[in-house]
Amino acid sequence: MNNIIVIGLQWGDEGKGKIVDYLSEKVDAVVRFQGGNNAGHTIVVDDQVYKLNLLPSAVLRPNKISIIGNGVALDPHALISEIELLRVKRIDINPNNLAISESCPLILSVHKDKERLFEDLNGNHKIGTTNKGIGPCYEDKVGRRAIRLCDLESEDELNQRIETLLNYHNAIRKGLGSKLVKKEEMIKELQKISKKILPYKKSVWKVLNNLVTENKKIIFEGAQGTFLDIDHGTYPFVTSSNTIAAQAITGSGLSSRANVIGIAKAYTTRVGNGPFPTEQKNEIGDSLFTAGKEVGTVSNRRRRCGWFDAVLVRQAVKLSGVSCIILTKLDILDSFDNIKICTRYQYNHEEYDHLPASHVIQKELEPIYEEFPGWKEDTQGKRYTEDLPANLIKYVERIEQLIGVPVNLISTSPKREDIITLKRTINEVPFNEQIY
Repeated sequence: MNNIIVIGLQWGDEGKGKIVDYLSEKVDAVVRFQGGNNAGHTIVVDDQVYKLNLLPSAVLRPNKISIIGNGVALDPHALISEIELLRVKRIDINPNNLAISESCPLILSVHKDKERLFEDLNGNHKIGTTNKGIGPCYEDKVGRRAIRLCDLESEDELNQRIETLLNYHNAIRKGLGSKLVKKEEMIKELQKISKKILPYKKSVWKVLNNLVTENKKIIFEGAQGTFLDIDHGTYPFVTSSNTIAAQAITGSGLSSRANVIGIAKAYTTRVGNGPFPTEQKNEIGDSLFTAGKEVGTVSNRRRRCGWFDAVLVRQAVKLSGVSCIILTKLDILDSFDNIKICTRYQYNHEEYDHLPASHVIQKELEPIYEEFPGWKEDTQGKRYTEDLPANLIKYVERIEQLIGVPVNLISTSPKREDIITLKRTINEVPFNEQIY
């Protein structure tokens, strides 16, 4: 079981970037398998802050292979911009350490335009997207009219694909009274970027299978979180792809056994609209926002904040077959006198031990809490179990009981090295040995 899938167990922003960066020290390759540049992974190395959107977190370590799978909606302009910004910081990205699936659908200006147009049409019922064009790109992929990375190699194929794409988008734009897009404009847009991005094109499924044959270790890095999943999330306030562990297979082309690790914050946050049972629209929420610096990496919007929701995380664990979790940002709870965990919901005099699919019910759910005494002690930057307060340990242990899997690591700051390995085992095999 050389492969690891890392997924978020909440609504994203759980700290996956730091954890993948930490784990990638002992692996050979890291794969992004869904989402697009609406994901934001922040990593702090030697007080230098790196904010990644499309590139896998392994790019910050030498001699690692970074891979973007076919399940990713690829904005070629955003990717090249990200590569160039990292080069300024002396992080070298080249075709030897970055591979992009030839099957990736490309996000173009028409996708961003369409997303903005439809968000405006929704008025007070906006989804709250990042307006990066990711949803419309996935729509075109499913509609079999997307332009993929491999299409840039053939002028004839590209011309045909553009005509098909514009037949659809211009019909919508005409109906909405928006300016039509000329074929020549789109060709010009793609010509600007094709020479820069084609050198990274690979048959990623083959690259990955070769790595497995060579007994290499691979991490699959998810974007967003479980409850933004298009099928299993708080629909319609979700992203446009599957975010659970099963997507790692279809979004990369590698069918292989893997150990699934879930990442969760010690409290809960959400960007944008949609149900949020444990949200705190009060001083508690303000305190979590301030202490946690809860501003979206990509959207720059304020994250909504609330107590840890064990119902959500337990459901996420089951959806992806998670074997253990890593708990982040525990230090943000240092100042609280009392801390709460949601253990179940109530709606219309009925209790739920899961998140119902109906949006009508989701938005009216009332959380039922257990309350715990806080530890009132500074834990930021702690690196040893013996330095952790007793009440913090009790809080973590109760989370384990409620979600049904162990907490194996905890993070106590954004810095790469501030991680504590708890003395726990999975099936009597030490954590690090099982992963590596």
